[in-house]
Amino acid sequence: MSHAVEEVRLSLPHIELAAHLFGPEDGLPVIALHGWLDNANSFARLAPKLKGLRIVALDMAGHGHSAHRPLGAGYALWDYAYDVLQVAEQLGWRRFALMGHSLGAIVSLVLTAALPERVSHLALIDGIVPPTSSGEGAAERLGMALQAQLELQGKRKPVYSTLERAIEARMQGLVAVSREAAELLAQRGLMPVAGGYTWRSDSRLTLASPLRLTDEQAMSFVQRVSCPTQLVVAADGMLARHESLLQRLPFNFNREKLPGGHHLHLNDEIGASFVADCFNRFFAVP
Repeated sequence: MSHAVEEVRLSLPHIELAAHLFGPEDGLPVIALHGWLDNANSFARLAPKLKGLRIVALDMAGHGHSAHRPLGAGYALWDYAYDVLQVAEQLGWRRFALMGHSLGAIVSLVLTAALPERVSHLALIDGIVPPTSSGEGAAERLGMALQAQLELQGKRKPVYSTLERAIEARMQGLVAVSREAAELLAQRGLMPVAGGYTWRSDSRLTLASPLRLTDEQAMSFVQRVSCPTQLVVAADGMLARHESLLQRLPFNFNREKLPGGHHLHLNDEIGASFVADCFNRFFAVP
Protein backbone atom coordinates (compact mmCIF):
# COMPACT_ATOMS: atom_id res chain seq x y z
CA MET A 1 0.00 0.00 0.00
CA SER A 2 1.20 3.47 -0.76
CA HIS A 3 2.08 5.62 2.24
CA ALA A 4 1.07 8.77 0.39
CA VAL A 5 -1.53 10.93 2.09
CA GLU A 6 -3.96 13.06 0.11
CA GLU A 7 -5.67 16.11 1.61
CA VAL A 8 -9.30 16.38 0.54
CA ARG A 9 -12.24 18.64 1.29
CA LEU A 10 -15.82 17.40 1.30
CA SER A 11 -18.52 19.97 0.61
CA LEU A 12 -21.58 18.38 2.19
CA PRO A 13 -25.06 19.95 1.90
CA HIS A 14 -24.84 21.30 5.46
CA ILE A 15 -21.11 21.67 6.24
CA GLU A 16 -17.62 21.43 4.74
CA LEU A 17 -15.29 18.83 6.21
CA ALA A 18 -11.58 18.25 5.68
CA ALA A 19 -10.03 14.78 5.56
CA HIS A 20 -6.92 12.73 4.87
CA LEU A 21 -7.19 9.98 2.27
CA PHE A 22 -5.07 6.82 2.55
CA GLY A 23 -4.76 3.59 0.61
CA PRO A 24 -5.61 2.13 -2.80
CA GLU A 25 -8.68 3.34 -4.66
CA ASP A 26 -10.02 -0.22 -4.87
CA GLY A 27 -9.52 -0.89 -1.16
CA LEU A 28 -12.30 -1.64 1.31
CA PRO A 29 -14.00 1.72 2.02
CA VAL A 30 -13.39 2.92 5.59
CA ILE A 31 -14.36 6.17 7.31
CA ALA A 32 -12.09 6.90 10.28
CA LEU A 33 -13.22 9.10 13.17
CA HIS A 34 -10.86 10.60 15.75
CA GLY A 35 -11.39 11.42 19.41
CA TRP A 36 -12.62 14.54 21.20
CA LEU A 37 -10.50 17.63 20.42
CA ASP A 38 -8.20 15.57 18.15
CA ASN A 39 -8.17 15.61 14.34
CA ALA A 40 -7.43 13.48 11.27
CA ASN A 41 -3.76 13.25 12.25
CA SER A 42 -4.90 10.86 14.96
CA PHE A 43 -4.52 8.19 12.25
CA ALA A 44 -1.22 9.45 10.81
CA ARG A 45 0.77 6.54 12.28
CA LEU A 46 -1.88 3.83 12.02
CA ALA A 47 -3.47 4.30 8.59
CA PRO A 48 -0.29 3.75 6.52
CA LYS A 49 0.20 0.38 8.28
CA LEU A 50 -3.24 -0.94 7.32
CA LYS A 51 -3.54 -3.12 4.23
CA GLY A 52 -6.14 -3.10 1.50
CA LEU A 53 -8.20 -0.25 2.92
CA ARG A 54 -9.36 3.01 1.33
CA ILE A 55 -9.44 5.22 4.42
CA VAL A 56 -11.06 8.63 4.67
CA ALA A 57 -9.85 10.03 8.01
CA LEU A 58 -12.09 12.99 8.77
CA ASP A 59 -11.52 16.13 10.71
CA MET A 60 -14.86 15.87 12.45
CA ALA A 61 -17.04 19.00 12.50
CA GLY A 62 -15.55 21.67 14.75
CA HIS A 63 -12.11 20.03 14.71
CA GLY A 64 -8.95 20.52 12.67
CA HIS A 65 -9.55 22.13 9.27
CA SER A 66 -13.26 21.28 9.14
CA ALA A 67 -15.92 23.95 9.48
CA HIS A 68 -17.64 24.74 12.75
CA ARG A 69 -21.36 24.22 13.07
CA PRO A 70 -23.57 27.31 12.64
CA LEU A 71 -24.44 29.52 15.61
CA GLY A 72 -27.12 27.89 17.72
CA ALA A 73 -26.21 24.38 16.63
CA GLY A 74 -24.48 21.77 18.76
CA TYR A 75 -22.27 18.69 18.57
CA ALA A 76 -24.51 15.79 19.53
CA LEU A 77 -23.55 12.21 18.66
CA TRP A 78 -26.33 11.94 16.11
CA ASP A 79 -25.14 15.11 14.37
CA TYR A 80 -21.73 13.50 13.85
CA ALA A 81 -23.45 10.32 12.65
CA TYR A 82 -25.36 12.35 10.05
CA ASP A 83 -22.09 13.93 8.89
CA VAL A 84 -20.64 10.47 8.30
CA LEU A 85 -23.68 9.38 6.33
CA GLN A 86 -23.40 12.46 4.14
CA VAL A 87 -19.71 11.73 3.55
CA ALA A 88 -20.59 8.19 2.47
CA GLU A 89 -23.31 9.52 0.16
CA GLN A 90 -20.90 11.95 -1.49
CA LEU A 91 -18.31 9.20 -1.99
CA GLY A 92 -20.93 6.83 -3.39
CA TRP A 93 -20.35 4.28 -0.62
CA ARG A 94 -23.54 2.34 0.04
CA ARG A 95 -21.67 0.07 2.46
CA PHE A 96 -18.51 1.00 4.29
CA ALA A 97 -16.49 0.17 7.38
CA LEU A 98 -16.06 2.46 10.36
CA MET A 99 -12.90 2.90 12.41
CA GLY A 100 -13.03 5.12 15.46
CA HIS A 101 -11.02 6.19 18.48
CA SER A 102 -12.67 7.35 21.73
CA LEU A 103 -15.43 9.81 20.71
CA GLY A 104 -15.02 8.56 17.14
CA ALA A 105 -15.56 5.00 18.37
CA ILE A 106 -18.77 6.05 20.12
CA VAL A 107 -20.08 7.81 17.01
CA SER A 108 -19.13 4.77 14.93
CA LEU A 109 -21.04 2.41 17.20
CA VAL A 110 -24.11 4.68 17.34
CA LEU A 111 -24.30 4.89 13.54
CA THR A 112 -23.65 1.16 13.07
CA ALA A 113 -26.48 0.32 15.45
CA ALA A 114 -28.87 2.85 13.93
CA LEU A 115 -28.29 1.73 10.32
CA PRO A 116 -26.69 -1.73 10.45
CA GLU A 117 -27.25 -2.33 6.75
CA ARG A 118 -24.79 0.45 5.87
CA VAL A 119 -21.75 -0.73 7.89
CA SER A 120 -19.67 -3.77 6.91
CA HIS A 121 -17.03 -3.73 9.69
CA LEU A 122 -16.61 -1.88 12.97
CA ALA A 123 -13.10 -1.27 14.35
CA LEU A 124 -12.94 0.54 17.70
CA ILE A 125 -10.01 1.91 19.71
CA ASP A 126 -10.60 2.44 23.44
CA GLY A 127 -14.19 3.57 23.12
CA ILE A 128 -17.68 2.03 22.90
CA VAL A 129 -20.56 3.96 24.47
CA PRO A 130 -20.89 7.49 25.85
CA PRO A 131 -21.02 8.15 29.60
CA THR A 132 -24.47 7.19 30.85
CA SER A 133 -26.82 8.52 33.51
CA SER A 134 -29.70 7.11 35.53
CA GLY A 135 -31.90 9.87 34.16
CA GLU A 136 -32.95 11.21 37.54
CA GLY A 137 -30.88 14.38 37.20
CA ALA A 138 -31.73 15.05 33.55
CA ALA A 139 -33.42 18.40 34.19
CA GLU A 140 -30.57 19.71 36.34
CA ARG A 141 -27.99 18.55 33.79
CA LEU A 142 -29.83 20.36 31.01
CA GLY A 143 -30.06 23.53 33.09
CA MET A 144 -26.33 23.55 33.84
CA ALA A 145 -25.54 22.89 30.17
CA LEU A 146 -27.74 25.74 28.99
CA GLN A 147 -26.17 28.13 31.50
CA ALA A 148 -22.66 27.07 30.47
CA GLN A 149 -23.59 27.70 26.84
CA LEU A 150 -24.64 31.25 27.70
CA GLU A 151 -21.45 31.90 29.66
CA LEU A 152 -19.26 30.56 26.87
CA GLN A 153 -20.06 33.59 24.71
CA GLY A 154 -17.85 35.81 26.85
CA LYS A 155 -14.87 33.49 27.07
CA ARG A 156 -11.73 33.52 24.91
CA LYS A 157 -9.63 30.54 23.96
CA PRO A 158 -6.18 30.34 25.55
CA VAL A 159 -3.41 31.86 23.44
CA TYR A 160 0.07 30.32 23.62
CA SER A 161 3.02 32.58 22.88
CA THR A 162 4.92 29.80 21.08
CA LEU A 163 4.19 26.51 19.34
CA GLU A 164 6.25 24.76 21.99
CA ARG A 165 3.99 25.98 24.80
CA ALA A 166 0.90 24.89 22.90
CA ILE A 167 2.37 21.44 22.30
CA GLU A 168 3.33 21.09 25.96
CA ALA A 169 -0.21 22.03 26.97
CA ARG A 170 -1.60 19.32 24.69
CA MET A 171 0.80 16.78 26.14
CA GLN A 172 -0.59 17.51 29.59
CA GLY A 173 -4.25 17.71 28.58
CA LEU A 174 -7.19 15.87 30.10
CA VAL A 175 -5.83 12.77 28.35
CA ALA A 176 -2.03 12.99 28.23
CA VAL A 177 -0.26 12.14 24.97
CA SER A 178 3.35 11.73 23.92
CA ARG A 179 5.32 14.67 22.50
CA GLU A 180 5.22 13.18 19.00
CA ALA A 181 1.46 12.67 19.24
CA ALA A 182 0.98 16.25 20.45
CA GLU A 183 3.10 17.54 17.57
CA LEU A 184 1.05 15.60 15.03
CA LEU A 185 -2.23 16.85 16.47
CA ALA A 186 -0.86 20.40 16.60
CA GLN A 187 -0.06 20.33 12.87
CA ARG A 188 -3.79 20.35 12.09
CA GLY A 189 -5.10 21.72 15.35
CA LEU A 190 -3.29 25.03 15.84
CA MET A 191 -3.68 28.36 14.07
CA PRO A 192 -1.79 31.67 14.40
CA VAL A 193 -3.55 34.54 16.15
CA ALA A 194 -2.48 37.86 17.64
CA GLY A 195 -0.02 37.07 20.41
CA GLY A 196 0.78 33.52 19.35
CA TYR A 197 -1.25 30.39 18.64
CA THR A 198 -4.58 28.91 19.64
CA TRP A 199 -6.52 25.77 18.79
CA ARG A 200 -8.80 25.71 15.77
CA SER A 201 -11.42 23.58 17.55
CA ASP A 202 -14.83 25.07 18.26
CA SER A 203 -15.12 26.25 21.88
CA ARG A 204 -18.58 24.64 22.06
CA LEU A 205 -16.87 21.24 22.03
CA THR A 206 -15.85 21.85 25.65
CA LEU A 207 -19.47 22.08 26.80
CA ALA A 208 -20.91 19.17 28.75
CA SER A 209 -23.57 17.08 27.05
CA PRO A 210 -27.03 18.48 27.92
CA LEU A 211 -28.53 14.97 27.96
CA ARG A 212 -27.09 11.51 28.54
CA LEU A 213 -28.35 8.11 27.52
CA THR A 214 -29.42 5.74 30.26
CA ASP A 215 -27.46 2.52 30.63
CA GLU A 216 -30.35 0.60 29.07
CA GLN A 217 -30.39 2.90 26.05
CA ALA A 218 -26.62 2.70 25.57
CA MET A 219 -26.61 -1.10 25.72
CA SER A 220 -29.48 -1.23 23.23
CA PHE A 221 -27.10 0.31 20.69
CA VAL A 222 -24.43 -2.28 21.51
CA GLN A 223 -26.89 -5.16 21.16
CA ARG A 224 -28.04 -3.97 17.73
CA VAL A 225 -24.57 -4.12 16.15
CA SER A 226 -24.60 -7.08 13.77
CA CYS A 227 -21.44 -6.66 11.68
CA PRO A 228 -18.00 -8.07 12.59
CA THR A 229 -16.56 -5.86 15.33
CA GLN A 230 -13.03 -5.52 16.71
CA LEU A 231 -12.43 -3.59 19.92
CA VAL A 232 -8.92 -2.61 21.01
CA VAL A 233 -8.71 -1.96 24.74
CA ALA A 234 -5.68 0.06 25.84
CA ALA A 235 -4.19 -1.56 28.93
CA ASP A 236 -3.58 1.87 30.49
CA GLY A 237 -6.49 3.61 28.82
CA MET A 238 -10.08 4.41 29.71
CA LEU A 239 -11.95 1.20 28.93
CA ALA A 240 -9.66 -0.99 31.02
CA ARG A 241 -11.21 0.65 34.10
CA HIS A 242 -14.68 -0.54 33.07
CA GLU A 243 -14.36 -4.32 33.05
CA SER A 244 -18.03 -4.72 33.95
CA LEU A 245 -18.99 -2.98 30.71
CA LEU A 246 -16.56 -5.11 28.70
CA GLN A 247 -18.01 -8.28 30.18
CA ARG A 248 -21.46 -7.31 28.91
CA LEU A 249 -20.43 -7.05 25.27
CA PRO A 250 -22.09 -9.57 22.93
CA PHE A 251 -20.27 -12.47 21.28
CA ASN A 252 -19.68 -10.64 17.97
CA PHE A 253 -17.41 -8.09 19.69
CA ASN A 254 -13.86 -9.38 19.39
CA ARG A 255 -11.80 -7.81 22.16
CA GLU A 256 -8.00 -7.45 22.34
CA LYS A 257 -6.12 -5.69 25.13
CA LEU A 258 -2.91 -4.04 23.96
CA PRO A 259 -0.17 -2.25 25.91
CA GLY A 260 -0.32 1.54 25.96
CA GLY A 261 -2.49 4.47 26.93
CA HIS A 262 -5.70 5.88 25.49
CA HIS A 263 -3.85 7.15 22.37
CA LEU A 264 -1.81 3.96 21.91
CA HIS A 265 -2.33 4.09 18.10
CA LEU A 266 -0.73 7.56 17.95
CA ASN A 267 1.71 7.88 20.85
CA ASP A 268 4.50 5.86 19.22
CA GLU A 269 5.28 3.52 16.34
CA ILE A 270 5.20 0.44 18.57
CA GLY A 271 1.65 1.09 19.70
CA ALA A 272 0.55 1.90 16.14
CA SER A 273 2.07 -1.39 14.97
CA PHE A 274 0.23 -3.37 17.66
CA VAL A 275 -3.10 -1.85 16.64
CA ALA A 276 -2.31 -2.27 12.94
CA ASP A 277 -1.52 -5.97 13.40
CA CYS A 278 -4.84 -6.44 15.18
CA PHE A 279 -6.87 -4.54 12.57
CA ASN A 280 -5.10 -6.17 9.61
CA ARG A 281 -6.11 -9.59 10.93
CA PHE A 282 -9.64 -8.33 11.50
CA PHE A 283 -10.18 -6.78 8.08
CA ALA A 284 -8.57 -9.76 6.32
CA VAL A 285 -11.31 -12.10 7.59
CA PRO A 286 -13.84 -12.74 4.77
